[in-house]
Amino acid sequence: MDGLDDRFTAAANTKKPFALPRSFTYHQTFHRRSRDASRPFWKNLADNDPNTYVSDSRVILYTTSLRGIRRTHEDCCAVRAILRGFRVAVDERDVSIDAAYRRELQSLIGGKGRPVSLPQVFLRGRHIGGAEEVRQLHEIGELGKLLEGVPGQDPAFVCGGCGGFRFVPCGRCCGSRKVFVEEEGRMRRCDNCNENGLVRCSHCCSSSSY
Repeated sequence: MDGLDDRFTAAANTKKPFALPRSFTYHQTFHRRSRDASRPFWKNLADNDPNTYVSDSRVILYTTSLRGIRRTHEDCCAVRAILRGFRVAVDERDVSIDAAYRRELQSLIGGKGRPVSLPQVFLRGRHIGGAEEVRQLHEIGELGKLLEGVPGQDPAFVCGGCGGFRFVPCGRCCGSRKVFVEEEGRMRRCDNCNENGLVRCSHCCSSSSY
């Protein structure tokens, strides 16, 4: 996680502070603050900003699989479908499955104090925005231009290791989150898995930065 944080810190510092609470039982529209209010936000995305990390060509999609709020779930599905339509590889990070993704998004968009809606998309280290921005870019034909050079992937591809879930039960504790330490003669929290007893799939998450 530290690797991605280091890469995106400069980009995150230019954004208005937002915080991501543990509960996603809400939906709040995210409004982008352009560096130049007189220009469309997608024009500013193409600016050569020396403070922005651009060597990583991946698309990173922060999303949630929770269906507590219908609009949030529909927005996540819509953005996922749009990106798949361009047949590009998407590093999808479900914040409801791994709290590390939630903390990561907090650090990228900035600080605590205000919520941020899901989904959120990053491309080459730049924050593209949420569902509204992605739809707008797609409708005017600018999204395809921004995705040029992104590694391709068959949208029908399903990982044989996790079935597309991107996580598998921890092999050390079998998902129980506890292991027996012989030296101490007691059970301890497994330090290999997340709060749900899961680890990232080594097949489809091998390119992750942490």
